[in-house]
Amino acid sequence: MELNLQVPETPFVKVYTTDNRGFTPEEIAERCADKLISISDTADPVLQQQARAYREAMVKVISFYMKEAIQSDRTTIYNALMEAGQSKLANAVRSL
Repeated sequence: MELNLQVPETPFVKVYTTDNRGFTPEEIAERCADKLISISDTADPVLQQQARAYREAMVKVISFYMKEAIQSDRTTIYNALMEAGQSKLANAVRSL
């Protein structure tokens, strides 16, 4: 058995940065969709269009569930702070 690995001559490295903030759920959803869905430049144009529409739908779904996860985590933090007697801090977290 022979294993043939093709390594690109130019490695693809992407760097994402923000300025004085973290990434939004939408920005992370875009990156996630890029990893999950690739669209070939040589594919049939109709298939490319379908793949792009599917990718955009996935970005919306991923973004929605990321927002749900963020809200759920804030609820967990709020409850932990309330249990620790830190009601002012808990309310500050809840208002985010």
